[in-house]
Amino acid sequence: MSTNNLITKIWSFCDTLRDDGLGYNDYLEQLTYLLFLKMADENTTKYNLPAICDWKKLVENSRGELLEQYEEILKTLAESGGMLEKIFAGAQNKIHDSVKLKKLLLLIDEENWSSTNADIKGEIYESLLQKNAENSGAGQYFTPRPVIQAMVECIKPLPMETIADPSCGTGGFFLGALNYIRENNKLTEDKENFLKFETFHGWEIEKATARLCLMNLYLHGIGDLKKTPDIQVSDSLNPQKVGKEIPRVKIVLANPPFGRSSSDIPTIDKNQAQKDGYFLREDFWVTTGNKQLAFLQHIVSMLEENGRAAVVLPDSVLFEGGAGEIIRKKMLDEVNLHTILRLPTGIFYAQGVKSNVLFFEKKKNVKKNGTSEVWFYDYRTNIHHTPKNNQIAFKHLKEFIDCYNIGSENKRSETWSTENTKGRWRKYSYDEIIERDKTNLDIFWLKDDSLIDIENLPEPEMLLEDIIENIESTLANFKTIKDSLI
Repeated sequence: MSTNNLITKIWSFCDTLRDDGLGYNDYLEQLTYLLFLKMADENTTKYNLPAICDWKKLVENSRGELLEQYEEILKTLAESGGMLEKIFAGAQNKIHDSVKLKKLLLLIDEENWSSTNADIKGEIYESLLQKNAENSGAGQYFTPRPVIQAMVECIKPLPMETIADPSCGTGGFFLGALNYIRENNKLTEDKENFLKFETFHGWEIEKATARLCLMNLYLHGIGDLKKTPDIQVSDSLNPQKVGKEIPRVKIVLANPPFGRSSSDIPTIDKNQAQKDGYFLREDFWVTTGNKQLAFLQHIVSMLEENGRAAVVLPDSVLFEGGAGEIIRKKMLDEVNLHTILRLPTGIFYAQGVKSNVLFFEKKKNVKKNGTSEVWFYDYRTNIHHTPKNNQIAFKHLKEFIDCYNIGSENKRSETWSTENTKGRWRKYSYDEIIERDKTNLDIFWLKDDSLIDIENLPEPEMLLEDIIENIESTLANFKTIKDSLI
């Protein structure tokens, strides 16, 4: 059976379970448990699970015996240590109708998951995660795979480099980096072991999402039953909750959550840190309850000397005043913020999300002007994508990658000029940016065709979509600015 058909078949059963109050996230979580048990049955020498984890007996059971064995399996695995414990910690059976659980077991049992290689199994699981994003409302945080691939291509991770994501979700950035490293390098045993156990460092505040991340990594050959990659269930912004020193890493790839902290707020003031809801971050530049601004400071602090980062951030980070202005000036002075990719609307499952990818490098002992110039690629103006009918693809970002000039960034050439005013690749010097009101990085130069060619306006449906996106984006930006006034 093809990958797409298998995904459709398994996912369609979710609608049946929704009548019992099982949401998309719960369904995917139960799939995670059952897929693991099925693969363990297919390869007993690799997994060697406790006797209670007998897939064949589980499939043969029915009614109360089925529910009882399944619940006992989850409890046993949660107490098994290593990666098993990480994946199954707190696991509970949420399919209480034994007939429906039996049907799901039979659906999974029809396929031999271990007969395919790790990439195919991982592809199936990633596709299930994407289905979950489309249907559960989590899509606003689900970074499109082509965007991840483009970010990874530009960052160019190497074997033996540490890679972190302080809000790792289901692990999309890790898999993008993993695929790149394996496809572009011949790995020795030492390098392969480093990749499996030492490369990735992730933090995820939701336990269920962290579980999906671990399973995703496991299906792609990262970690094993005894040793697990460094994926922590905690708020990475708060060192007190992490419980140990946050490591310095070579690379950060991230799409931090948007919005405002509802409880814990990082502060640079020791006195303020004594108040409820604040925790001390002396390595930050400014106190802020704005999550994306806090994460941006956090990411800078995580980087080693000459470390590099690619981070998805909303438009408001580029223009809002207060803490935003202070951070932009600090970024220009203390790191090399060399590239900004303006992403189009319509690529996330939440409408009206306007975002960018910031690429920067942390230099050693920079006194001033760590950034000499910022290169902008505008892949937003006159670009129209939708998550389902006109999805963004890697080919759409190929021109940006060519312009980025990987490995020879100091030899870049603008495609924009006074003769070619439609060029999407343009640079601005440090002096030009610092002179802008509030050091505003929300820079556009291309003309919007739909606004100037009245006789050839887009179809009404597209115009309405643009209006809705712009209104929702504006409201979101206003809310972010209001929330940041603490």
